[in-house]
Amino acid sequence: MRNLNVTLVQCKLVWEQPADNRQQIGEIIAGLQGRTDLIVLPEMFTTGFSMNALANAETPGGATEAWMVEQARHCDCAVTGSIAVRVASGVYNRMLFATPDGDVQYYDKRHLFRMAGEHERYQPGQQRSVVQWRDWRILLQVCYDLRFPVFSRNREDYDLALYVANWPAPRRHHWRQLLVARAIENLACVVGVNRIGADARGLDYSGDSLAVAADGTVLADALDAHGALQAELHGAALLRYRESFPCQLDADSFHLL
Repeated sequence: MRNLNVTLVQCKLVWEQPADNRQQIGEIIAGLQGRTDLIVLPEMFTTGFSMNALANAETPGGATEAWMVEQARHCDCAVTGSIAVRVASGVYNRMLFATPDGDVQYYDKRHLFRMAGEHERYQPGQQRSVVQWRDWRILLQVCYDLRFPVFSRNREDYDLALYVANWPAPRRHHWRQLLVARAIENLACVVGVNRIGADARGLDYSGDSLAVAADGTVLADALDAHGALQAELHGAALLRYRESFPCQLDADSFHLL
């Protein structure tokens, strides 16, 4: 496996203003051409964590998806983050994964945050999504999914788990600890990207975007800073660690109903 350079974009989000958010993120990542393999944006990066699902939702192939493909081509990397997407069956909190060739894969958030009423406004996803990118198998996950380890259990089918989030500051300790736990228990690298600032409901977000190695070592920590933070994930080191500590061989077998 080659190394993977990952860029974590941590920023404030303008409430329900997609064009403004695309513009500010575009400015943050403008100088990354040829310098990264993957850009990770927060959950609902065009609107903030809004429950105005129908008003904010885009259709597949809409303005934000086209913008992500454009950024992927410009920077020669993959770009991922979640937005609200409307299809015939309803609105989903959908994590898009765009690559320079114009391909866009996606994952629909499975665990909807009932404390904010997300389960009343959005449809839950049903399937895990693992994408292939530059030698790495990457699991796509969104925010509240982080609390449910069975769904994200590594079945020896991924090398990196991505969590994009709008995770409020009062529970920042949970966010940081769970990201490290997911890495250790799954023998996989983990990257979590959260926003900063306050939203229209008065909720504060502390950031704390992290890149974590499979042994739990924190490789990069954005704390509460605004901007882009890069982390180098070492493929050879990941394989060596799995070979030296193969606890997956003793894992319990299971299947999701």
